[in-house]
Amino acid sequence: MLPKPEWLRVRYAQNPNTEAVEELLVNLKLNTVCKEAHCPNCTECFSRKTATLMIMGKNCTRNCRFCNVRNDDPQELDPGEPKRVAAAVRQLGIMYVVVTSVTRDDLPDGGASHFARTIRAIKKAAPDTVIEVLIPDFNGSLDALKTVADAKPHVISHNMETVRALYLTVRPKAQYESSLDLLRNIKLLNPNIYSKSGIMVGLGETKVQVYELFSDLLDVGADFLTIGQYLSPSKNHIPVHEYIEPCIFDEYGAIAREMGFKFVASAPLVRSSYHAGAALGIKTHTGTAFGVNTHMCVGVRD
Repeated sequence: MLPKPEWLRVRYAQNPNTEAVEELLVNLKLNTVCKEAHCPNCTECFSRKTATLMIMGKNCTRNCRFCNVRNDDPQELDPGEPKRVAAAVRQLGIMYVVVTSVTRDDLPDGGASHFARTIRAIKKAAPDTVIEVLIPDFNGSLDALKTVADAKPHVISHNMETVRALYLTVRPKAQYESSLDLLRNIKLLNPNIYSKSGIMVGLGETKVQVYELFSDLLDVGADFLTIGQYLSPSKNHIPVHEYIEPCIFDEYGAIAREMGFKFVASAPLVRSSYHAGAALGIKTHTGTAFGVNTHMCVGVRD
């Protein structure tokens, strides 16, 4: 395994908010991708009284080779979960919330209706909160995507994860063109919804392939882009091919903005949900100033 460079070492500091957030999530029986995916920013985000909530259980029906979320038999949908998600958003005072899910290929609509119920519950409980949903591909179902779009979240995100040439290795049960089609269809269903995608680097991609992916995303109308370093969760996952220097992340961010993305976050520790409200100039949480890590390269275009 490659030794982790200094710029990827996260220093943890105790914060009273962290325990409060964890206790609330336990009491409301809610899951977060922060914990399940072993996100390196988990402690920081919890200390800011925010989290990326993961609905529809802990078990994913896919087994992507980069992801730490458990692949196992799916759990039954919990009809009370949308209201509990909304309660967490209200109690934490989250001004910009990201809701994601495991992939549920076992459900006829892939869980789209559960997403829609969650969006509506948040709007009712916290009407001033901006809502982003980070969705799976719904097996290419336009009807499922329409169900989510009709609930009118402010942002719909779907991560491409990697370049075309690495899809079979990194996302063997997904298709590059299908993910692009999903992002294209967001704008066709509702041009007022922002579309967003995220990618990982350090998997063996070339710069040319990365720029081709940027172009493909812009061709389907993607507004926002996040770029972060891939970190292998365990020896059973795809190993890190390369740790990308922060200056290359700066280069990727600058070129992506020049190409036309409205917002770009590019840095080693950036994840698709990390400080997501920055894309719309929104603080993550009431009373919490927006901050970025040292190498985060962000920018907004008109």
